[in-house]
Amino acid sequence: MSEVLLERPSEGVALLRLNRPEQLNALNAALRKLLAERFAELTADETVRAIVLTGNEKAFAAGADLKEMVKLSSVDHLLRRSHTLWRSIAQCPKPIIAAINGYALGGGMELAMHCDIIVAGESAQLGQPEIRVGLMPGAGGTQRLTRAAGKFKTMKMVLTGKPVSAREAYEMGVVSEVVADAEVVPSALKMAQTIAGMPPISVALTKEAVLAGQDASLETGLLLERRAFEVLFATEDSKEGMQAFIEKRKPSYRGR
Repeated sequence: MSEVLLERPSEGVALLRLNRPEQLNALNAALRKLLAERFAELTADETVRAIVLTGNEKAFAAGADLKEMVKLSSVDHLLRRSHTLWRSIAQCPKPIIAAINGYALGGGMELAMHCDIIVAGESAQLGQPEIRVGLMPGAGGTQRLTRAAGKFKTMKMVLTGKPVSAREAYEMGVVSEVVADAEVVPSALKMAQTIAGMPPISVALTKEAVLAGQDASLETGLLLERRAFEVLFATEDSKEGMQAFIEKRKPSYRGR
């Protein structure tokens, strides 16, 4: 069976499940390659408007596969160019919701932080424990976590290697929503369905403005936002949305 399962639970929504249960969904090279391929496919699929990424009840992903990594040299890591496998996720124009049960550690937490929204169960544990094995985060953990939680919370996590609860992660600004464990995937799918019902071009430009603006100056970010806002007036969906509001009916968005 594939290590990344693809489901289509509802119109416009794709559900990806990491499927290495015996290894707590540890991210080996084969899984990361397959995950990158799946995201590339979903990016190109015009019928997909929102993506949910999850694991299983015990783990979203418990980190990198150390049994595989311990054999590799610095040159091996350089030549593997693993960072390129994350790009299809980071550059996906469609909203991605991480649905976390159990452990999201190391590369698993970094994978979740590549997403746009994180829904976590009450029992979930998130952390960057790489320092405990003589390493450090290597897929954005020191950078994305700092941008989300700030320097001091990040330093505590990456230098002690201690995980935090879903509630703590929520208070830090890393998790979007905390729900009962059994409601993680249903809540994420419901949110994805809501997003999938929005005008696709508006969704794409909104995501683009948020991501591009977060590392820009305020003035540059505001400029990006204004230009995207102005462009949307050229879409058929904007006319449909406003007219439907005026006429008090449900809009029909076509992505045009």
